[in-house]
Amino acid sequence: MGEPGSTSGFMSAIAWPLTVETERLILRSHKPSDYEAWRAGFAGRLPSQSPYDEGPVDLVGCDADWFVGLCERHQAQASRDDAYIFGVFSRQTQQHLGHVDLSTIQREEKQWANLGYSIHNQHWRQGFGKEAVSAALKVGFETLGYHRIEAAINLDNYPSIALAQAVGLQQECLRRGFYYENEQWVDHLIYVALPTDLGLVERPPAIAL
Repeated sequence: MGEPGSTSGFMSAIAWPLTVETERLILRSHKPSDYEAWRAGFAGRLPSQSPYDEGPVDLVGCDADWFVGLCERHQAQASRDDAYIFGVFSRQTQQHLGHVDLSTIQREEKQWANLGYSIHNQHWRQGFGKEAVSAALKVGFETLGYHRIEAAINLDNYPSIALAQAVGLQQECLRRGFYYENEQWVDHLIYVALPTDLGLVERPPAIAL
């Protein structure tokens, strides 16, 4: 068996940045030239809409040079197979709508990843989250070689639960005290998808055992 975290024979088959196109969206890695669209997306956020909506964020210090560093960090994470962070852009307007990320938990015989997603709240209720996450799941299985993709969701984060269910993730369990949030350990629901849940073919691990 290879060393834990080894990506030998795997990453060479993956081109990064990956670009995924859907009917309305483009998912791809952030580039320095995206700075103005990225900043406008965050600057245009409405006041927080729910306990789990961050709402407006402080952009002090987030200038173009800082953003170049952010892009470089994302590239480094992808090159190590740690995480793949996709900016979500409108095909029609080129607006930055949010992001979806897939983070490797363990490769080898598990091929296991965590899913994260966030759409700026001024773009909610238009189906962008469902469209973006569905595309990310497919590329996670078909291109990045994961076999299990899961999302950990707060018990009362009903919009996130609804999105997970809408894209085909199934509730698997409750993990007690799974995250430390707001100065306490918090339970989370675990929603999971396997390739067959989305009508995709299961494959053996991309990394030789």
